[in-house]
Amino acid sequence: MPRMEDFGDFGEELSDFVRRVAELKAARARPAEELPAVLDAALFELDHAVRRLWPRQQHPRAADAGPSRTAAAADRQEQQLLRAVFQRLPQAVALVDRGSVVRRLNFAATTLTGVRAGYATGRPLTGFLAHADRAALRSQVAAVARGEGDRGLTVHLQQNPQAAIRITLTGLRPGSERHTTVLVLLQPEGDDPLVPPPAPGAGPAPDLAEATRHTALLDLVDRMAGELIGAPADDPDEALRRAARTLYGRFADWVIADRGAAHVVRTAVLGADADALRDIAGQDPDASPLVVEAARGGSPALLVRPEDPGALGDDASGAPVLVRADVTSLLCVPLIPAPGEPVQGVLTLFRSAGRPAFSMAEARAVDVMSRHIALAMRG
Repeated sequence: MPRMEDFGDFGEELSDFVRRVAELKAARARPAEELPAVLDAALFELDHAVRRLWPRQQHPRAADAGPSRTAAAADRQEQQLLRAVFQRLPQAVALVDRGSVVRRLNFAATTLTGVRAGYATGRPLTGFLAHADRAALRSQVAAVARGEGDRGLTVHLQQNPQAAIRITLTGLRPGSERHTTVLVLLQPEGDDPLVPPPAPGAGPAPDLAEATRHTALLDLVDRMAGELIGAPADDPDEALRRAARTLYGRFADWVIADRGAAHVVRTAVLGADADALRDIAGQDPDASPLVVEAARGGSPALLVRPEDPGALGDDASGAPVLVRADVTSLLCVPLIPAPGEPVQGVLTLFRSAGRPAFSMAEARAVDVMSRHIALAMRG
């Protein structure tokens, strides 16, 4: 007779399957040349549903009992040794679960991806990839975790999309665990350059870079003040459009400016892709969860590598805005003249692949400018 935990395992597997299918649906918005990888992933999922999920739904079977746990000192020492070897491997490797969530990331992998191990642990590995590659990797990881053999695919990191990364997936079964863990090997493909982090003891270069960024932010705040001072006092839309033009390009790849709170009206959209620009401009802002939260609750948001493609809703074509604009980080800020006063509007800023994510210092600068913009809109 099947045990209760067996049905729990099936429920988890079915939930993972549903999430992966939702991600494949969102990936339909990618350009045509990127769709073959998505199609391959969809075929893998269909094959899995036919061969695994449906028979298990009709004839549930009891899972094999996992191996008993041992707490011997020798085993603990061996595990410590293996952890040390894992961390010191010159190749970039990661351990993920069947949902692609990172369990461990060695030092070489942090150097390759530019993501700290402490930040990566507990987050999906797919979140560090270009949107077009996420569904494919998630499906392949799930297949390896199901015991369908090793897999390999080529992906691209969000922060360096020009460099192709070859990923090899192998299933491991730690003795004390019931589920398969997936070992991920990441290797640069071909001669694509990956810029390493600054070497320890490199002198004052990091301080110089920080000073340069600080100066750039001061210059941005100064230019914003000049634009707002010159805006007509009786035209809040013009003040908002001037603010959007100031932030577009050097500071953000996309700028969306919405006016109002109870009912939000899209005032300006600036971006490089003409087709996506038209569709995002045609979106109803009230259908954008983050914009509504900022407009009616006064809550700002700073997201890096957002996992939920629906966080900003769908554009006029029905595609998720985050996927359509290839967003790697975003700022969504309410425009409030002073604490306790009504929201005048919302600014949403995107950065796309190949550009560093918004920092806390930059978010703070935008927060300061948001109050100035709100004052100019209020007249």
